[in-house]
Amino acid sequence: MLKHTRTSKFLSFHEVLIPELRRLTAGAASSPQFLPATFPFQREEETNEEDDSGLDENSQNIANRSYWARKIHTLCSTPGSIDAALRLIDRLRIRGFRPDSANLSSIIHGLCDAGRSDEAHRRLIFSATSGFLPDDRTANVIIARLLNASTPRLTLSVLHHLLLAKPAFVPSLTNYNRLIDRLCSLPDPFQASNLLTDMFARGRRPNAVTYTALIDGFGRAGLIEDACRVFDKIPQQNLKPNSLTYSVLIRWLMRNKRIKEGKELMTKLWLRMREEEDTTVNSASFSNLIDSLCVEGFFHIVFDIAEMMPQGNCVCEKFAYAQMVYSLCKSGRHHGASRIIYIMKKRGFVPSLVSYNSIIHGLSRGRGCMRAYQLFKEGIVYGYSLPEPTYRALVEALLKEKDLHKAKNVMEFMLSVEGIDKTRIYNIFLSALRLADNPSEQLNVLVLMLQQQCHPDAVTLNTVIHGFCRAGMVDEGMKILNDMLEGKFCSPDVVTFTTAVSGLVDVGRVEEALHFMRNVMPRHYCAPNVVTYNGVLRGLLRLGKIEKSMEIFHEMVGKGVSSDCMTHTLIIEGLCEAGQLEGAKKFWDEIVWPSNMHDDYVYAAIIRGLCRLGKLDVACDFLYELVDSGVSPGIVNYNILIDSAGKQGAKRQAYQILGEMRRNGLNPDSITWRILNRLHEREGVGAAAGSGDDSEVSRTRKEGSTMVEEEEDECAEKNAGERGKKLDDALVNHPLPGFIQEGELKEFEKREKEPLWKLARRVFGLL
Repeated sequence: MLKHTRTSKFLSFHEVLIPELRRLTAGAASSPQFLPATFPFQREEETNEEDDSGLDENSQNIANRSYWARKIHTLCSTPGSIDAALRLIDRLRIRGFRPDSANLSSIIHGLCDAGRSDEAHRRLIFSATSGFLPDDRTANVIIARLLNASTPRLTLSVLHHLLLAKPAFVPSLTNYNRLIDRLCSLPDPFQASNLLTDMFARGRRPNAVTYTALIDGFGRAGLIEDACRVFDKIPQQNLKPNSLTYSVLIRWLMRNKRIKEGKELMTKLWLRMREEEDTTVNSASFSNLIDSLCVEGFFHIVFDIAEMMPQGNCVCEKFAYAQMVYSLCKSGRHHGASRIIYIMKKRGFVPSLVSYNSIIHGLSRGRGCMRAYQLFKEGIVYGYSLPEPTYRALVEALLKEKDLHKAKNVMEFMLSVEGIDKTRIYNIFLSALRLADNPSEQLNVLVLMLQQQCHPDAVTLNTVIHGFCRAGMVDEGMKILNDMLEGKFCSPDVVTFTTAVSGLVDVGRVEEALHFMRNVMPRHYCAPNVVTYNGVLRGLLRLGKIEKSMEIFHEMVGKGVSSDCMTHTLIIEGLCEAGQLEGAKKFWDEIVWPSNMHDDYVYAAIIRGLCRLGKLDVACDFLYELVDSGVSPGIVNYNILIDSAGKQGAKRQAYQILGEMRRNGLNPDSITWRILNRLHEREGVGAAAGSGDDSEVSRTRKEGSTMVEEEEDECAEKNAGERGKKLDDALVNHPLPGFIQEGELKEFEKREKEPLWKLARRVFGLL
């Protein structure tokens, strides 16, 4: 009976399916033009079609385009439904549906919203090559959306395909300007110049924004003469450069140290600002100018502008001063920014609280806490109150300068602010005292909190205990912990016990620390974590208790606490310092490497231990094996090897390690150069001391110079090939004749080909 039912259901389904397939096949055969061989919405990978459209997909007529347009748009605008929209269009195509410009726009917007802008570019290119083209308005909308992806070369490719398939299409001026600006930001001013030529060919006249972007592009590429020529060509197109155009060119003139020309253009800028009708352009121009002057280090010009204000009423004075403060603070010139504040006060302006706070915060971070404190006291008159991050920075800076009185004044002011969390204010002050190594004052602040009826929390007490333990006053910290255990304060947490246990181990009270960790912590429902065990291991290894440390490590693993990179670093350092290289090797092979918990600190511990025991070759082999295993050690590991080779007088091996480091994609840093400098100084001292070994010293120097020359030749060849290709491309692709002179090209080539080794030789005198 069951078998008969299944067969009847299958026959019923078969009878319904076959006529439907015949109808669809007949419809598709009658309209072959609706089935292009390559359709832009066809998915790039095989997917199993799902019946997720419901019964309405079959019930709706395919000619009801408004219904399908709404459905496609709804799916595209719903997060995570763009793939469903693509599958729906694929199914509709089989029924003879041909998407229009609105459907294409919905798909492109949906892909961009989903972060798949590269796929959106590809689908639009497929659309253009298959003959399915959007109308002009939709094409401009789509290009504008693709430009938001910041992939100008992909967008340029899309534009080329659209123009080839639709020669009458002319992109909007806004799209041209945005694409030119994006290309110039790469920087690729030559492609941008080609676009400018295309604009003229299609009858689209550029405006001042177009030329401003192009000038900026040539400036970024270091082609200042080309930028000046573009600026000079603007009047030939019956256009006037706006104030932003002037400021952009001034920026690149100042960067190229053409100060006289920059100042002359600045004088013209003030005159142009008076003619500018759009005040927002003047504001943007002024901001760009001030920011450029600060970046290039012309702070005296900024102060002259602040005193004289040559722009007059063309730029709002409060905005102008705020921009100066912002640019100076961004350049790290917080003292100069405070000078702008005094100029504002002299002229009757009140600085904004944001500008004021940025100066105080920057001064506190940059060893200018006394000036910051002075500004803080003066700002109270204007209603200024310290935000919490600035309060922390100012208090920490004052306590580092040992000025406890001023720091307390700042804390008392913050406590007087209505609605402030007083416990948090005290905690920040206690933390700053901990950084200043002043545990006795921490205890005084704790007493003050209790007198002010401000109850300390766990953070407060943990900070005080940590301060005592750090100063070696463990008994004082244990008294506070015992008071917490007796219920006089809040209950201790894992951080409290970890701090106390680490302090006990550091002063040699190992058994007491282990008693707290094994017995007291579980009674108070605090299980030791990896930080607790790391603190115990650090103290034990400093005391040279290797066997006890390994016992604690195995106890930690047995209790299910996973070790981290810090654990492995501590144990390997302890084993190497104790001379137990075999134990360190066994620990690495059996525990560290299989756990995949290793970083540069672990590698450095092993390499430093090997080098300290005179096993430089073994350390080098270990590092090279790491590289062969797919690990990328940091530069600190190479520096350890180079330093060890230098101390052993192995100059050739030091340069071999340097070459290996470069081949692995790392460039020497300042520490590397300092190590090499010491190596050559040591060699020079040895040569001066050993007068009888002149031949050996000469031979060593010759070997070292040969190594250096090989490095130099390799670097010069690499630079010549890369820069030579850039220069050839510049000559071939340059769209504006006469922009690059022969003399400038030779100077450009000479400047760009100077390799890193020559700069290092000239600056450090090393090689």
